Amino acid sequence: MKLSAVMKNINYTVLQGNDDIQIEKIVYDSRQTEKDDVFVCISGFKVDGHDFASGAVEKGANVVIVEKEIDLPKEVTVLKVENNRIALAQMGANYYNEPSKKMNLIGVTGTNGKTSTTYIIKSVLDRIDHKVGIIGTIENRIGDEVIHTERTTPESLEVQKLFKEMHEEHVTDVVMEVSSHALDLHRVDCCDFDIAIFTNLTQDHLDYHKTMENYKLAKAMLFERTNKAVINIDDPAGEYMISVSKGKVITTAIEGDADLKAEKIKITADGVSFVLDYKGKEYPVHLNIPGKFSIYNALGSIGACLFMDIPMETIIEGIGAIEGVKGRFQSIKSPKGANAVVDYAHTPDGLENILKTAKEFVEGRIITVFGCGGDRDRTKRPIMGEIAGKLSDYCIITSDNPRSEEPNAIILDVEEGTKRTNCPYVKIVDRREAIFTAVKMAKKGDLVVVAGKGHENYQIFADKTIHFDDAEVVAEAFEEEQ
Repeated sequence: MKLSAVMKNINYTVLQGNDDIQIEKIVYDSRQTEKDDVFVCISGFKVDGHDFASGAVEKGANVVIVEKEIDLPKEVTVLKVENNRIALAQMGANYYNEPSKKMNLIGVTGTNGKTSTTYIIKSVLDRIDHKVGIIGTIENRIGDEVIHTERTTPESLEVQKLFKEMHEEHVTDVVMEVSSHALDLHRVDCCDFDIAIFTNLTQDHLDYHKTMENYKLAKAMLFERTNKAVINIDDPAGEYMISVSKGKVITTAIEGDADLKAEKIKITADGVSFVLDYKGKEYPVHLNIPGKFSIYNALGSIGACLFMDIPMETIIEGIGAIEGVKGRFQSIKSPKGANAVVDYAHTPDGLENILKTAKEFVEGRIITVFGCGGDRDRTKRPIMGEIAGKLSDYCIITSDNPRSEEPNAIILDVEEGTKRTNCPYVKIVDRREAIFTAVKMAKKGDLVVVAGKGHENYQIFADKTIHFDDAEVVAEAFEEEQ
């Protein structure tokens, strides 16, 4: 492909060489560079891609895209742009021939509920035999094929490549989790979103965004570029998302007056039922995932499907067909009568949601096992500790993904909040031991809530990453108790 075609719609200056040459592919990791590749110098949080440009040239790169002048051999073409992340997104779209424009692209953003919403929509689209692609926290998926993912939203170049693969596999609709990081770091630039969904906005990622206002502004970027939006107006940030939306908006609510409103709600251990009020008509809806938060996820999904002109009856059938999502209020039953729930709740709001849901149906005690991740927002740790203490009968504070931090130090931060409550608690650093302790404590009618990691099957320490799956450990603990 001609370099000039790859650089279409990008403002650049030719520092040396020329743009009328052939290139093979685009890379931003010098280790992946081969002959006649374009190397893009991305400035990351820990390393600067400009420092690796010479290495990329040694491996065969014939073009380097920079933000600042660097010394490279004269035979190498060097183009200067203002922002390499913005350039990389446009280059990827050009290189892969703008694949997102050839499919129906739905973006889901918000602190909580993104994953469940994507799978609810997929369940509806499956009912009408659409081939669906998913990009998200748990996995990337092309129809029934699962592709491993390490980020909620991949880097822009990988996003465009994934779109191309989906289109080649005849995917008609892509449902994509869109994180605030992805929006702020231009990973979803040049993605042609048809529909955007806003779930909610609660404290998370302040280690990156610093303030809730910055976090909100990052989320809002999705609605500034989409002509159809589904917005939860029970959330205080909902009105702002409406104000920046470019086109048609469907509002959703349980409390407020909205286009899609849930009424006559019933929540049990097996799921939620409610009556949907839409344009003066009432529709009974059942979802096999417990919790008030599940209703919000269902409402957002319904709005998106209405924008796709899917009949309401078909939408409701699809919602009723989904059995659950891994690591999202995932129920594990014990032969002795005590049950457990594994959930990804890693924010104050997420933890509060699942514990309030548990309180609505649990017959005995709630025993909560949780921790907080290292190298992330420290301010939420005591907040989550207090929430767990207020809504649980017993707490076990343990490790999550400590990363480079000392696990005991994180636990002490969490403990500050738990101390403010009357809830008895214990600190057990080893997560496996913590789960086994909770299971041994649990009697018939009790519920063990294991929060924080959900679908994750690993645990990250400073010097290693090990296999660790909360659901597997809970099941093993239950088996040992027989």
